[in-house]
Amino acid sequence: MDWNRLMSRLGEGGGAGMGMGGRGGGETLLTDNGETIHISSLALLKMLKHGRAGVPMEVMGLMLGEFIDDTTCVDVFAMPQSGTSVTVESVDHVFQTKMLDMLKQTGRPEMVVGWYHSHPGFGCWLSNVDVNTQQSFEQLNPRAVAVVIDPIQSVRGKVVIDAFRTINPHTIMSGQEARQTTSNVGHLNKPSIQALIHNLNRQYYSINIDYRKSEAEQGMLMNLHKKGWTEGLKLTDFEKHHESSEKAVEEMLKLATAYTKSITEEHTLTAEQLKTRHVGKQDPKRHLQDAAERSMGEQVAQSLGMGVLAEL
Repeated sequence: MDWNRLMSRLGEGGGAGMGMGGRGGGETLLTDNGETIHISSLALLKMLKHGRAGVPMEVMGLMLGEFIDDTTCVDVFAMPQSGTSVTVESVDHVFQTKMLDMLKQTGRPEMVVGWYHSHPGFGCWLSNVDVNTQQSFEQLNPRAVAVVIDPIQSVRGKVVIDAFRTINPHTIMSGQEARQTTSNVGHLNKPSIQALIHNLNRQYYSINIDYRKSEAEQGMLMNLHKKGWTEGLKLTDFEKHHESSEKAVEEMLKLATAYTKSITEEHTLTAEQLKTRHVGKQDPKRHLQDAAERSMGEQVAQSLGMGVLAEL
């Protein structure tokens, strides 16, 4: 961390030199944005769960991790903030200190690497209040990160999330480049129009995000919704099974009546009318077949499960 602080101070000194005319024709130091935020599976799941629990209000929390060559976020914890639909309050420093002390007692030496908050339904960007909050974090550590997650637009397999860091306003006023890119990870995600409207690349810039998973975590996540062969032998309650069977029989009776009616109507229709007679309507033959197969499958599974249970 001492080396990172030294390099950040040198970068700030280089930016100040540029604003005052440069260093006598030499190259100036610019902040390098070629770093990646590594977010663990646990931290991502906890952020999504916290964000969905607070809908439609915004929620916020702190990210725990470490600064090495890249920023690694290994865990998060929620903050007891009273948010609105557009903003959240500032950080509760008393709660933060107590939480970090309790984590150290349990053998968790990670430091605060930034903060996260949710934007339910309106994309990933930073408001003026969020920029001020991020600037207060960067005063403590210049490499602090602000993560924004949208729990409404996020679906399985695609999480709407982005990480930001503010740009030094003195560098912008001097008309110089705020940072240089030496990364070989490729281009960042294309920013949304909402983020560009809300001062992206003027007050803050986006950072690449990677999701770090070990082999054990990947295997656990792959088996999270995986069904085994024992799922088909689970018995349902007798009363519920009886009610569902009665409803299935009533549904099939209605579909059979509709299918009989459609067969009698076939003799009065032309060939062109037969091709389009079920467009925009319910096909009783197909629905009757699906209902019969579903009901037979439930009956076979229930009978097989009862037989296995009787043998035990």
